[in-house]
Formats: sequence, C-alpha cells, structure tokens
Amino acid sequence: MKVYSVLALAVIASMQAQANDTAATDKVWTTSAELGAITTSGNTVGTSITGKIDAKQELQQWSNQYIFSAFFKEDEKTDDNGDKYTEKSAEKYLISAKAAYKLDNEFDKLFAFGSYTDDEFGAYTEYTTVALGYGTRVYNTEDKYLDVEIGPGYFTGKRSTGETENGLIVRGAAAFNWTISESASFAQTLSVEYGDDNTRTISETSLLAKINGSLQMKAAFVVQNDSSVPEGKKSTDTQTSLTLVYSF
Repeated sequence: MKVYSVLALAVIASMQAQANDTAATDKVWTTSAELGAITTSGNTVGTSITGKIDAKQELQQWSNQYIFSAFFKEDEKTDDNGDKYTEKSAEKYLISAKAAYKLDNEFDKLFAFGSYTDDEFGAYTEYTTVALGYGTRVYNTEDKYLDVEIGPGYFTGKRSTGETENGLIVRGAAAFNWTISESASFAQTLSVEYGDDNTRTISETSLLAKINGSLQMKAAFVVQNDSSVPEGKKSTDTQTSLTLVYSF
C-alpha cells in the first residue's frame, strides 16, 4: 500500500516531536482494537467484516493519533448452472496520522494531518488528504466536551473512471464526547474537506457500552458523502456496525 509518502507531513512532524521532546521520556499510549460484523448501503450492499485500530500517544508537548481501518466483503452468488460462488464486492482500507503540538493555553493545538483511503469499489478508488491547522476545545464540562479544528490542506483523488483530481481544500473537523455513565458513552465525529472539485463529508455516530474493564460493545453509524461522483455511482455510502472493542 502506497501510504508512506501520503502521510509524510503528519508522520515527520510526529517523529520530530519524539526526537526533541526530551522532557517526556515515558510515552503514554491509549490503544483500542475493534472487530465485528457490518451491514452497508450505497455503492456496496451486503454483510461483511470490519476492523479498526486507533492508537493515541500523549507526550509532554505533543498529542499524536494513528488510525488504521479495513473493510472487506464477499457475496455469495449463483451462476446460470445453479452453482454457487463467492465474489468480492468491497475492499476498503484507511490509514491516517495526526500530530498536534500543544500550545500554552489548555486544549489549544497546532496540528498536521494526513490520510489515505484505498477503496476498490468506491466512487473514488484512492483519496489522499494532507492538512495543517489549529484546534481547540469549545465546550467542556465534567461529562461532555467538544473539540474542533480547522485549517488549509491539499487533496488528490482517483475516480473509479480512472480520472485524477487534486487541489486545495479547507478541512474542518469536530469531535463530541459524552460520558453517560460509568459503563456507557456516546461519541459523534464530523469532518468536512471542502474543495472546488469535490467536498468530502464523513460522520460517525457511536454508542459504547462497557462489558468489563477492557472490553466494550460498540454500535456505530458512519456516513460518507462526496459532492461530485462519476455517473453510476452514489454520492453517499453508509455503514451500520456492531463491534467488540478491546482497549489497552
């Protein structure tokens, strides 16, 4: 997978932080891994398997996040002779990295972000985004908080027709978290990448329920919308999933 050059901006910033942040010798990681079944609608329809790894690293001066997710689907079909066979109908991979430099004021950060999506059956088979910007927390209580970020960026995309696009974008994102109880929490994330050729919007709504100290059950609904897609492709894809999440 050609992701190293795609994520160079965010990864280099993160590596530089780790080299220079000598005051923070102990790196603190919070990692979650999830796996489960998923039903989809849009450009791909059926039942499949999804997985995700989300790793967060807190240093004295830096806050870094690395995400990898995969989605694979095979459908069983019947040919003209009545024989059954399996056919792949979806294969999607996403990798992203974000390095955020903490400013003097609490929750204020400067960030570098990069992501790469490989979606064999999507309206865009490849989609790359890099962005820089500023983030802060605009709402904060004992059980709820809302983080927002915004900044300029650049994208390149390859349509399912083989055409390529690229250009400047403005990327905005928000993350809302609500701790409902000791055993349940709600999260809502939203990102919008606005460009002249295409505007990509991704929203995830999720509810987590704790099973034990490290294991949770997660129900999630993801919507991805592209404002400009090739003929024959739908602009909106949705995913509804129920997964087990292990945190360590």
